Amino acid sequence: MTIQKIAVIGAGQMGNGIAQVAACAGYDVVMVDIEQAYVERGVGAIEKSLAKLVSKERMTQEDSDASRARITTSTDRSECADCDLVIEAVPEILDLKQSIFQELDRICKPETILASNTSSISISTIAEATNRPDKVIGMHFMNPVPIMKLVEIINGKATSEATNSAVIEASSTMGKTALSCNDSPGFVSNRILCPMLNEAILTLQEGVAQPEAIDGIMKLGMNHPIGPLALCDLIGLDTVLHIMKVLHEGLGDEKYAPAPLLIEMVDEGKLGRKSGQGFYSY
Repeated sequence: MTIQKIAVIGAGQMGNGIAQVAACAGYDVVMVDIEQAYVERGVGAIEKSLAKLVSKERMTQEDSDASRARITTSTDRSECADCDLVIEAVPEILDLKQSIFQELDRICKPETILASNTSSISISTIAEATNRPDKVIGMHFMNPVPIMKLVEIINGKATSEATNSAVIEASSTMGKTALSCNDSPGFVSNRILCPMLNEAILTLQEGVAQPEAIDGIMKLGMNHPIGPLALCDLIGLDTVLHIMKVLHEGLGDEKYAPAPLLIEMVDEGKLGRKSGQGFYSY
């Protein structure tokens, strides 16, 4: 399985980051979203990111221009037809992902690998929407994509070794370290991270300490680069709640029950940085 051309479905924060690192690695990339305005916003983010790399002398202007030239855009998913790898990076809604994979299965050539950037939804369940479950895999990039080194590779029940190998090789070409795991609620990253974040929220809820102290203790005592409550604000409290629900329902254990304070804050629209208010004000 030789990967030369990559499509990215979704031009948001994750999608444009994936498109950027793929283009910088030498791949031809088509970035697709449902509205031209979303596509243009994604392109703007890529151009801003590339300019920043040039200003910091981490990339030459010539390489930046060449990378940008490798990215084309569209609002039509049929542009994915000749791609070797399609990476979906749309919101965490199972029905939406399944409908996209069903369409891609119909559009793309038989050997195309279909990957999802999902952070929590079952790869095996997504694969059920296709006639190529052996070629469906998870590629969970970390945010911000151009900086973070990891790609968590998730093998569904039917994912073939050839698909896994091809995706690991592509990730390596993009300058990432790819580490594989099997399909399970929250995979490895969020199964370990989100309960810790939830525990920090419970610590605040129970009046054990104030946000600054909770975050400071974890930063200074455990050498975490960012405190758990500040990290919740960065990720988005709605996203943290969604993943806790996936863990709670998928693993059937009360230890994964979302903190009442987390539910309350999401209900009030306090989602963190994106809403201007979370555990801190922005």
